[in-house]
Formats: sequence, structure tokens, C-alpha cells
Amino acid sequence: METAGYAALSRQTSLMREMQVIANNIANANTTGYRQEGVIFSEYVAEGDGMAAVAMGAGRIGTTSLKQGTLEQTGGMYDMAIEGDGFFLVDSPDGPRLTRAGAFSPSAEGTLVTPDGYPVLDAGGAPIFVPPQAIDLSIARDGTISTEGRPIGQVGVVQPLDPKSMIREGGQMFRSDDGFEPVEAPRVMQGFVEASNVDPILQVARMVEVQRAYELGQSFMEREDERIRSVLKNVIK
Repeated sequence: METAGYAALSRQTSLMREMQVIANNIANANTTGYRQEGVIFSEYVAEGDGMAAVAMGAGRIGTTSLKQGTLEQTGGMYDMAIEGDGFFLVDSPDGPRLTRAGAFSPSAEGTLVTPDGYPVLDAGGAPIFVPPQAIDLSIARDGTISTEGRPIGQVGVVQPLDPKSMIREGGQMFRSDDGFEPVEAPRVMQGFVEASNVDPILQVARMVEVQRAYELGQSFMEREDERIRSVLKNVIK
């Protein structure tokens, strides 16, 4: 394959990857706490022996939008949303994870958990126990949980040390290998959840752009294939 063919194929592969990301964003437009994903195209430069350098673009780098989603009031006693920076800290089978999805509930054992059953952790990294008889549970702006006027725990709100290095696991959870630290002044809202920060209209518009770019690249590769076939026929004659 010629250099033009490699460059075009690299472009098509990257556009297909971006199309998949856009489709996933649209599918999660109504998923609580979902963070919009994006793709950054990087340039790869290769040098051959005695040949000019070849540069090709590839969509290798994934990004996550940290834009605030709309806060939707649910009235749920255990529902929480973070206004501003920060993530809830939860304990998964693979270790601590970060999420903005705050649709929590007490488990049969009385531990505050996510819809997947993962324990919600407090500021010290321990599970939060909610008394089963609590009917007046209140959550302060700093995440302190109280019942009958007595504090029983504080929801852990943390910030990754390097937000750009977070690794997405599923649609709502992230792994932060570089570590995280407590948010100094968290703003937790009880009875609210944060909606997805995906803008479906903009995503559909981008999908149309990517589709047209893919079709243009496909047309180029077909013309290039016809050109090479024509050259080979003339050479064979």
C-alpha cells in the first residue's frame, strides 16, 4: 500500500472510533452522572531509511468533559448531587472509584451503596452506615450526614490529582491511578441528582460531520484504488 493509502486508512479508522464515541454519548444522554467522552487526534511521524518522513493522524487520545450537568430535583432522601468540582468516592471490587452519579440507597445491611451495590465511602475511605430507622436523614452542604440532629458520617468528595489521566470504567465511574485528594469545600445537595452533561443536538451535528468526512475518505480510497489498477494495467501491457 502506498503512503496515501496508509494515511487515508489511518484517518478512516480514527473517524470510525470517533463515531463510536459519539454514538455512546448519545445513548447515555439520559444517564445520571454520565460524563461526555471525546477523541483527540494526534500526529504520528515515521522516518524510513533513505525515505522522507511520513506523518499520519490518529484518534488515539480519549477525553472526558468535566462540564457541570443539570441538577435535577428528585426529593429522594439518599439522592445527592455535587455542585461544582469533585466526585463521590465509592468502593468497587477493583478498588476506589470516582463517580458523579449520586442516586444512592441503603443496602439490606444498612450501608449506603450505589445502584450497582458498591459502598459509598466517607472522607476517610470507610463505608457509610445509615441506621435503618432513620426517617429524618439530612445531608449538609459539606456532605455531613445527620439523623435526629446527630452526625453519623460524611460523604467523601474528592478531586483527582490529574483529571486528564482518569480512566473511564463504564459510563459513570472512573479510575484515578495518579491519586486523588479531598475537596476543601464540597457543595453537596440532598434530594438532587446530576443529569448527563451530553448535549444531544451538538452530538448529532458532530455525527453528521464525521459521517461526511468518512464518506469523503472512502471516495478518495476508491479513486486511489482505480488509479493504481489503471497504472498496473498500463505497465502489464
